[in-house]
Amino acid sequence: MGNKLQRLREAKNMSREELAQQINVSRQAVYKWENNKGYPDIQNLLRLSEIYETTIDELIKNDPTLQRKIDNNQDESKELDDEEMLNPGFYIGIVIIFLGIFLGIALGNLIVSTFLNIIGTLIICFYKDILKFLKNIKKDFNEQ
Repeated sequence: MGNKLQRLREAKNMSREELAQQINVSRQAVYKWENNKGYPDIQNLLRLSEIYETTIDELIKNDPTLQRKIDNNQDESKELDDEEMLNPGFYIGIVIIFLGIFLGIALGNLIVSTFLNIIGTLIICFYKDILKFLKNIKKDFNEQ
C-alpha cells in the first residue's frame, strides 16, 4: 500500500508536507504510510481517497495486512457494543452506587456515600482493566 500511496501523491505533484497539511496529519505520518511502517485510519483513508480521486477499495485492495487490521477493529467494536450491558462490572458498580446512596441516607454519613459512589463508578468504567490488573498480579504471584 505504501508504494501505491507514494505514486498517487507524486502523480498529484504534492510533497509529503503538502499532503500532510491537507489531511491535518504530520509529515512523519505520511512518511510512515508510504514506507509501510504504519497505516492511515479510516478517516484518513477517506481523505486520501478524495484527494487522489480514487476509492478506498482501490487503496487497500492489495494489502491483506491492512484488510485484516480493519476487520479486527470492526470485530472489536462490535464485541464492545454487544457486551457493554452484559458486563458484570456494570451491575456490580450500580449495586455499590445504590448501596452508597442508601447507606448515606440511613447513616447520615456523606463520606461513606461519596466513597461508595466513587468506587461504584470506577468499577463500571474500569471493570475489564481491573480484572486484567488482578490477573497480572495473580500471574506474578504464581511465578514467584
